[in-house]
Amino acid sequence: MNGPEIHLEVAPELRLFVAHERRLGRTAVTTDGASTLGHVVESLGIPLTEAGQILVDGRPTPVSHIPAAGETVEVRAVERPQRVPGAPLRFLLDVHLGTLARRLRLLGVDAAYESEDIGDPALAARSARERRVLLSRDRGLLHRREIWAGAYVYSDRPDDQLRDVLGRFAPHLAPWTRCTACNGPLKTADKDSVSGRLEHGTRSSYDVFAQCTECERVYWRGAHHSRLEAIVTEAMAEFGPGRLQS
Repeated sequence: MNGPEIHLEVAPELRLFVAHERRLGRTAVTTDGASTLGHVVESLGIPLTEAGQILVDGRPTPVSHIPAAGETVEVRAVERPQRVPGAPLRFLLDVHLGTLARRLRLLGVDAAYESEDIGDPALAARSARERRVLLSRDRGLLHRREIWAGAYVYSDRPDDQLRDVLGRFAPHLAPWTRCTACNGPLKTADKDSVSGRLEHGTRSSYDVFAQCTECERVYWRGAHHSRLEAIVTEAMAEFGPGRLQS
């Protein structure tokens, strides 16, 4: 670009998105004189899903603003918890976030997940069609204009990913109410009604069951329950009702 020069500073939380020379503080950026502030921010590598309030010379400014020479631009991180207006809070996760999807479902959070790579255009279209917040570690995907709302998942560790999403969006948690396999609601099931789906050892050892109302998968407190219980207990202690303040 060859035009007006502005001075840019990004929040520490956003510096991983920009070139190394822009991570130390305020730096000069030459614009083309016609692009919007949003375009300039994205051209530096920051998805607008991650940009919170943007200040120009200390004043909150919309992304449609066209920067002028000498302006100082400060890009802040999204405030937490982040409110997503206009629809029930629902998520869509890309193919690389299967463990996170199952943990969100374990906590009763509506988390759609594509187990196969359907491509960025299809993911973005589904986000818009179903009004779901698209979660991804693919920065390019989050730059797509079609997505309804999105968020970058900052860690590659499932424990940290879960804390990141719960801390950012503060979804309502209702553990043990959603199928971890397909995201459908669970209902209480009597033993007789599901016995045909159980191994003999399970039928003889357990009496309390739940079943998915969509895929009909059956759940019981089996060998892995203690590990799942630990995930639920930790999440509820930190992010359950009354823990996060708006």
